Amino acid sequence: MKNIIYKKINKACRQAIDEGKFPPMDIPENFLVEIPKEEKHGDFSTNIAMILAPLLKKNPREVGKIIIDMLGQGDKEISKIELAGPGFINFFMEDAFWHSCLKDVIRQGDNYGRLALGRDKKVQVEFVSANPTGPLHIGHGRGAAVGDVVANILDWAGYDVTREYYINDAGEQMRTLGLSTLVRYKQLLGKEIELPEKCYQGDYIKNIAQEIIDKKGETLLTVSDEENLPFFTKYTADTILDIIKDDLKGFGVEFDTWYSENTLFEDPDGEKSPVEKVVDWMREKNFVYESEGALWLRAAAFGDDKDRVVRKGTGAYTYLASDIAYHKEKFERGFERIVNVWGADHHGYVSRLRSAIKAMKLPDEALDVILIQLVNLKKGDEMISMSTRSGQFLPLTDLIKDVGSDAARFFFLMRSSDAQFDFDVDLAKKQSSDNPVYYIQYAHARICSIFRQAEERMGEKPSPQTANLALLKLPEELRLIKKISEFTGLVERMAVRLEPHLVPHYLNEIASELHSYYKKHRVLGEDNAITNARLALLGGIRLTIKNSLKILGVSAPESM
Repeated sequence: MKNIIYKKINKACRQAIDEGKFPPMDIPENFLVEIPKEEKHGDFSTNIAMILAPLLKKNPREVGKIIIDMLGQGDKEISKIELAGPGFINFFMEDAFWHSCLKDVIRQGDNYGRLALGRDKKVQVEFVSANPTGPLHIGHGRGAAVGDVVANILDWAGYDVTREYYINDAGEQMRTLGLSTLVRYKQLLGKEIELPEKCYQGDYIKNIAQEIIDKKGETLLTVSDEENLPFFTKYTADTILDIIKDDLKGFGVEFDTWYSENTLFEDPDGEKSPVEKVVDWMREKNFVYESEGALWLRAAAFGDDKDRVVRKGTGAYTYLASDIAYHKEKFERGFERIVNVWGADHHGYVSRLRSAIKAMKLPDEALDVILIQLVNLKKGDEMISMSTRSGQFLPLTDLIKDVGSDAARFFFLMRSSDAQFDFDVDLAKKQSSDNPVYYIQYAHARICSIFRQAEERMGEKPSPQTANLALLKLPEELRLIKKISEFTGLVERMAVRLEPHLVPHYLNEIASELHSYYKKHRVLGEDNAITNARLALLGGIRLTIKNSLKILGVSAPESM
């Protein structure tokens, strides 16, 4: 809806130029059109006068009066325009404007909210990317929910979206993983051997070791540890990755691509690996240098606070080296926008990656990084902390079994990803208005119930398309229309700013308005014309709730 006001303002400014009120000029694009927090300030408000004032060397209120004069000439959709404060222009729209908005929502149906913002643009969302060293815990669950919904938002905004999981299957951690299973294998076969403290302690390692015994028996005891380790490492990692894939599928998350870090160190054609190639290229460009036996990226020259090691003195490459090669390859695959959803512990890593991207002359502005803060689990008065290596964590699958996928996804998304979050299990299981996801799903189910009653009463399905929407005059009805009309703008804002937590807040506002309206006003009344108009309103609300929940990956039940 805001785009309509943008167009009106641009038209008014062009008219002011044509009439000599403004000098010939390019109309700035950085002015805002916002929905005021208080109804008394109108339906929309803009700061265009304050943006233009310095360019025109005029007082903002003087500029605002000129724009208002241009806007007020024959626009039947605007009932009133006010100049407020230092130069804000407030718009009050006619009821007919909102009725036309509702009609448009109904017309679009299941496609309501979809945009062409990202048309013909490829975007990659890389998320979860947990090490294949253990099952996913609830911390991974929050990242999975955020990443998946960000991908959904970008899809709704018209982007060609690829969901990618980066498998961290290289480095010392994988050797430690294989060693963990090898030791457990020996222990289960009666060997008196201690599990090193650095190894993974969880029972899932024992289960994998038992699987190997079931398949291989004691035959591997005759093989040296050094020869055994590659097998145990690969078997364990593959098994855990299969578990991760199943866990994510049960959470409604599926990936288009599973990208192995190991492939960045492989040279199948007998040439250098991708990591070696990118390091050689940076050496040619003098972006790296040797010092104290290590190879350093000149990260400080590209915005980081200091230079960073890409190859250690031992000859082993750092995570940064593989990440540089990985992100170079992302751009080579044609992605115009890249979104990384990382854990909060990667905070200090963002600047070094950006510096590497700048060094490679890749578009730094095309990279977005979302950092996921910790999530704590609250069960009653108990708080549960997590550590994969110690084995002290709650698997994501246990949470889903306890509260369901819908509640888990919704709760993970209720707060901004950069804020720590306490997941209240008891609240997520409640079937009452205290539980926000239940409250919203019940709103959708209530509307579906009303439509079933209307069909029984009328002998046919209601037809919102034929309703006389001009009969919707109550302040509560107009507020509901205004609220659902915000959805398209919300999708656009989220696609630009990547703020998926706005959807739960928006849905809660709609559900609250709906429940309040339903308590005060009868939908299925004696007057068929008013009944049909109110059913059309509820149809628009149902579409908006359904499409919002679809973006969240949460079901929209028709009965509860």
